[in-house]
Amino acid sequence: MKPAVKKIAFERMQILIDNAISNAQKNPELSQKQANLARRISTRHKIRMPYDLRIVFCKKCKSFIAPGINSRIRLGRSSVKSIRITCNFCGHTYRKIISQ
Repeated sequence: MKPAVKKIAFERMQILIDNAISNAQKNPELSQKQANLARRISTRHKIRMPYDLRIVFCKKCKSFIAPGINSRIRLGRSSVKSIRITCNFCGHTYRKIISQ
């Protein structure tokens, strides 16, 4: 595949995820559609999503979770500093380790 096509697809993925995050409060159905479209672009053009785009998808049900809107974010209180993210759709909780 041409590098120009991959670059355009990558830019569209970023724009769609940014729009989905901004629309999550007002129009949740539209934000889900935008995020799913970004995921489909990624799979169709065989582009790996960067970490900052992958973090807004649930690892279990693969739905779009906007931070603080349809997910719960908590700080871990153990010796290992982490952020716990809970999906409000499926209830799955996963951790992101914070490096010191």
